[in-house]
Amino acid sequence: MLLAAVLRFATLDLQSFWYDEAFTPVHVLHPGLGATLRAVSHTENTPPLWYVLIWGVSRVLGSGEVALRSLSAVAGVATVPVAWGIGQELAGRRVALASAAFVAVNPLFVWYSQEARAYALFILLAALSVLCFLRVLREPTGRRLAAFAVASALALLTHYFAVFLLSPMCVWLLVLGHRERRYAVLWSVAAVGVIGVALIPLISAQGGHGTQWIGRWALASRLEAIPQYYLTGYSGGPLGHGVELLVALLLLAGIGYGLWSVLEPREERGALIALLLSACGVLIPVALVAFGADYLAPRNLVAAMIPITALVAVVIVANRTGWVGMAIAGLIALVFLAISIDVNLSPRLQRGDWRGVAHAIASPQVITTVELGAAPLEYYLPPLHNLARGATVRTSEIDETGYAPLRSGAGSPPAPGFHFVQRRDINGLILYRFTSPVPLPVSEAVLRSHVITLAHPEVLVR
Repeated sequence: MLLAAVLRFATLDLQSFWYDEAFTPVHVLHPGLGATLRAVSHTENTPPLWYVLIWGVSRVLGSGEVALRSLSAVAGVATVPVAWGIGQELAGRRVALASAAFVAVNPLFVWYSQEARAYALFILLAALSVLCFLRVLREPTGRRLAAFAVASALALLTHYFAVFLLSPMCVWLLVLGHRERRYAVLWSVAAVGVIGVALIPLISAQGGHGTQWIGRWALASRLEAIPQYYLTGYSGGPLGHGVELLVALLLLAGIGYGLWSVLEPREERGALIALLLSACGVLIPVALVAFGADYLAPRNLVAAMIPITALVAVVIVANRTGWVGMAIAGLIALVFLAISIDVNLSPRLQRGDWRGVAHAIASPQVITTVELGAAPLEYYLPPLHNLARGATVRTSEIDETGYAPLRSGAGSPPAPGFHFVQRRDINGLILYRFTSPVPLPVSEAVLRSHVITLAHPEVLVR
């Protein structure tokens, strides 16, 4: 937990907010909780629990980067002992240690522990649901069933994809649960179902806001990204396939050695439970794509990485693997740790540096940018706002921001009377500056047509 806390808190303010993070304080959080919840229903595509909690945090700590990311960092650290408990329930102390270590240092878990969004809380609550489920299997007391119901309900209130992990657990308890606790099981599962039904009006109101990009991302690339995210993290692409291959080979070597050594009966049962939960958490969303319900974004599967981690730990450090299995697990953890440290310190692996762009622009009059830059620039450069459609603005300076690949006309003046002054590369984000000797009128249509990146354009003005 100490190592997890250092990885998450030491650099919590190092990276700029990216679009999704900045969108929350700019467009969702309001002084009143009611207004915030209305914004959630009209602008977001996620259940309300995280927004309620982060609204409370913002009332106390403000809306700075550390404040809005602190809840995720705390959730990320808290997931480590839950992962320990899952490993202990599945196969004992060795697996508990490996599970906790992997969760503490895996770059994907570290990444979402430093993001002001709901994912880290989703991971924590889904992991807690799994732990409660495993304890119910061992001893189905009323208290444990109540804990399962509460954890599962909170997970559903945090992210809709919790249903894919919760469904097999609920079915298992209903079909294979202890007869003497049948009514307690029914009440527990029914409570989870009530929360799911209660969320239907919100799902309908949200109507899939902000999910259009998923369908535009090739399915094959998304499927490929799922293991890539686990191996090297959300931003591990620039590390190259060599690093991915190294981590994959270590994992495969450990899994192969564990299977060759033969699992003990308890370990075999634990591995099968983790495999079932992992398969449902990943494969059900994949199968739904074929039925037109395409919400398969790899980041929505982050909670399924908890049973996947437990499965890997069960096999790699099975009792019969001895010190060899622990050594392989240690090497995997060290590689994960090295990647996480690299991400924390290397701008090339981090979120886009919109804060740096804002500092470079300093006092803008008119900015044209890609959609992903709009909310961050509004956050870092208040009182920027979108220029109304069809409007005209008078300005002597136009700043254009974006990222590669650039349009062929990038660098050319956006309107007559303006001339090129400066081009800057700010950790991969590009800034072009154009000025004119006197303020000139420029229409919103002209500005929108001249964004330097081939992406949806936004025009911001003071």
